[in-house]
Amino acid sequence: MTVTVETLEKLERKITLTVPVTAIQSEVDARLKKMARTVKMDGFRPGKVPMNVVAQRYGYSVQYEVLNDKVGEAFSVAANEAKVRVAGQPRISEKEGAPEGELNFEAIFEVYPEVKLGNLADTEVEKLTAEVSDAAIDKTVDILRKQRRTFAQRAQDAAAQDGDRATIDFEGKIDGEVFSGGKAEDFQFILGDGQMLKEFEDAVRGMKSGESKTFPLAFPADYHGQDVAGKTADFLVTVKKIEAANLPEVNEALAKSLGIADATVEGLRADIRKNLEREVKFRLLARNKQAAMDALVAKAELDLPQAIVQSEIERLKEGARADLKQRGIKDADKAPIPDDIFRPQAEQRVRLGLVVAEVVRGNTLHAKPEQIKAHIEELAASYERPDDVVRWYNSDNQRLAEVEAVVIESNVSDFVLAQAKVVEKAITFEELMGQQA
Repeated sequence: MTVTVETLEKLERKITLTVPVTAIQSEVDARLKKMARTVKMDGFRPGKVPMNVVAQRYGYSVQYEVLNDKVGEAFSVAANEAKVRVAGQPRISEKEGAPEGELNFEAIFEVYPEVKLGNLADTEVEKLTAEVSDAAIDKTVDILRKQRRTFAQRAQDAAAQDGDRATIDFEGKIDGEVFSGGKAEDFQFILGDGQMLKEFEDAVRGMKSGESKTFPLAFPADYHGQDVAGKTADFLVTVKKIEAANLPEVNEALAKSLGIADATVEGLRADIRKNLEREVKFRLLARNKQAAMDALVAKAELDLPQAIVQSEIERLKEGARADLKQRGIKDADKAPIPDDIFRPQAEQRVRLGLVVAEVVRGNTLHAKPEQIKAHIEELAASYERPDDVVRWYNSDNQRLAEVEAVVIESNVSDFVLAQAKVVEKAITFEELMGQQA
């Protein structure tokens, strides 16, 4: 069969399909006969319904199904014959004026683009490095101590200070009316932990048990509670109890309570260092991988198949609706979300996917079984029972596919960094972790 592929625009192509009417009718008859053996209708015994009655009831729907199947088959054969890589689903419509005994259809579709990879040799890529400092270990020890702190009630005349746990009653009003979430009794929070807005903490700091205070509080314009965002409320706060924090000592008892095998202070710090170094390694890999991918995409030239972009937009929209539903938003699955919100993200993802696929294909960077195995073992190493985690990954093909994708990305990243001009930049542990120094 000779197939003519017409180029319409960039990646868009058109193929004319021909389907014999006899092939459709033959398949319709075969399906109706098969259906007649089991179909049930009032007034007839099962399997004894006359063919003309079955055809009258089900003929149209069966013909529609067969036509779709036959046109789909014809398109698949034609695309294979023409050796085109179809991107997304074709748009198929019937043509008028077909010869007797035939049905003609036009299939308009997109093909995967040619990806032109630029020369990476003159591309500069910044590669980050970071070390786990003693200060980072000290900060982690402090966090662990805070997680295990206990509280003891302060004297009646003691003023609330940072680190104390305050138990309060409060009532907030806007324009004289209490707003949703603006009133609570026996509410507890720890001063200085950032649980409450700064103005609220500032007002409570220095108060004593039994004291009350009224103060204004201006909610930020981007406050998560949309009903009060950008508005000013008047709060009445009564302090009922103030408790001082007691942090556990850094000693063998603390190490033992944390399940450290070497239950000493040195063993505790060594365990923390090991865990932080693992986290630093993964974060550096992620940041450097992103830099490599950005450099790779920036040097590549390609057209984007809009069908695949649209599919990615729909996937992102469904993810957004699922997130809204999880947050308790009513009718989240019907929420109207404009395509343009996700179009830039979808285009970037599709572009990256096509470029990575081309680099992998052209440089044999597929994930090797031993790489997948090593990555799973590394992921499992931070868990209490690594063998169980390894089995969990290996028991599910979807999870294995996700690991394979990560390994492929790492292979591509290594390839880019080996080709490009790498400029190393040392950053602090706090910068890497997104913390304040």
